[in-house]
Amino acid sequence: METINCNLCGSEDYRVVYSMPDRLYFKDEWFTVVECKSCGLGFVNPRPAYSEIFRYYPPSFYESFEKERNFHQRRYRTQAKFLTNIPRGKDKKSLLDVGCANGDFPRYMQNLGWQVEGVEVSPNSKPISDFKIYNQEFTDIPICEPYYDAITAWAVLEHVHNPMAYFQKAAEVLKVGGFFVFLVTNFESISSRCLFREDLPRHLYFYTEETVRKYLASSGLELIKSDYSDKIYPMHPVNWLRYYVYRHIKRCDLKWEDIPPTRIEYFNKHKINKSLGSNFRYAVSRSPFTLIDMILMPLFEKYQILSNNYGIVTYIATKP
Repeated sequence: METINCNLCGSEDYRVVYSMPDRLYFKDEWFTVVECKSCGLGFVNPRPAYSEIFRYYPPSFYESFEKERNFHQRRYRTQAKFLTNIPRGKDKKSLLDVGCANGDFPRYMQNLGWQVEGVEVSPNSKPISDFKIYNQEFTDIPICEPYYDAITAWAVLEHVHNPMAYFQKAAEVLKVGGFFVFLVTNFESISSRCLFREDLPRHLYFYTEETVRKYLASSGLELIKSDYSDKIYPMHPVNWLRYYVYRHIKRCDLKWEDIPPTRIEYFNKHKINKSLGSNFRYAVSRSPFTLIDMILMPLFEKYQILSNNYGIVTYIATKP
């Protein structure tokens, strides 16, 4: 484990936001999210060092790309729409997908006529042989000039140890007028900041639109659009009602110990299959908060999207 300063402004002055365990694999290991008092960047501190982090990405982490193939194919179609406004030249448009996992999104874009390459550092992802792949940090790839029409990073920048270096490398290898499109969680949302919906310690950094703008500006890039929605990934604000009750009625913070098990945790514990009846049984077994929370959550999510406060944001930046 290592203790760090803020990656964006270098400050070592921060406040604790919350603590929680690794919900997926190592439930006895706890991690703390802090917020820089100077610039507002959120990050895990202390955190697993780079040499330690791969144990938190076992092969099962990548199995969802096969098990939930229909979901991922739908999101690839949506992701592709963010790249439709890139001007066409004489040659094929070139795409670099950073954190491409098993390579499915570049493969999808390749079928649309793009020239694709990918970056994936994890030794537990599937081998890729049908397009060029860099099995190294994005910052270390042997491209040092404007080369790509588009660079994408779908739910990647929250995982990296040095986001500033990633933004700077994107600026270095992106063509003028090209797009840098990336999806991250939204640290201003109650899902990220208050409801323990972040995937610690795989998520190491937590961004707001303000901190994203600062990263882009420091790298010579310009933000042109922010899309607060669930078009690609959802971040359901589970326990949102419980949070407001604790905040406004009990007048105290919602802590990890106050959060009931998720549906999946409940189903696994009681060895039951997911169904409408089991969902209802789960809700009733917890508390009235849980049942009302589930019923009203779709409306609350719509409100979050309309007010630009959803837990997921897709940013489109360009190189002027």
